[in-house]
Amino acid sequence: MTTDKDTIQDAAIPEPVDWDAEAARFDDEPDHGLRDPAVRGAWAARLRDWLPERPSDILDLGCGTGSLSLVATDQGHRVTAVDLSPAMAGLARAKLAGRAAEVLVGDASAPPVGGRTFDAVLVRHVAWTLPDLDGALAHWLSLLRPGGRLVLVEGVWGTLSPVGTPAARLTGALAPLTAHVRHEPLSGDALLWGRRVEDDRYAVIATRR
Repeated sequence: MTTDKDTIQDAAIPEPVDWDAEAARFDDEPDHGLRDPAVRGAWAARLRDWLPERPSDILDLGCGTGSLSLVATDQGHRVTAVDLSPAMAGLARAKLAGRAAEVLVGDASAPPVGGRTFDAVLVRHVAWTLPDLDGALAHWLSLLRPGGRLVLVEGVWGTLSPVGTPAARLTGALAPLTAHVRHEPLSGDALLWGRRVEDDRYAVIATRR
């Protein structure tokens, strides 16, 4: 299905969600909680491909309950996780207790990390919610060390009234700003989502100059 890019972008800014209220049941979604070993393994394989091979400093923005941060620490990375919701951040802290990780409460578009920089910035299902996407992309790139990676996991969800951000919107914005950018379709990997999906889900990986 072909959908007008600008229409989707306008529809991508959702009504406000009470993420504190959603936190208790957030992990019930297979790709959120990663409770199924097969789903967790599928995300772990993707992270091994997207993140640096060596142990690195990772910034996980919009971390939710910290499931991807947990997988990243399993792979030897040091993680700073940020979420706007205190309830989500609290669950992430419990999940990451004893790990090489810290969890901060803050806005993903302007995370409270001071002057620190990172080897990779990981952002899943956040970019489509932001009113100033271009500003956020530029800021995220500024948080990367030279050669660092920006990993965006996004989509256009639904078929009747789709919402989200088309991959071309992100690759187009990032191409002039980065050394390399690639689009990786994810819809066909049912293990990532715990079921087959029909909508458009993808990753965009950009490398800072």
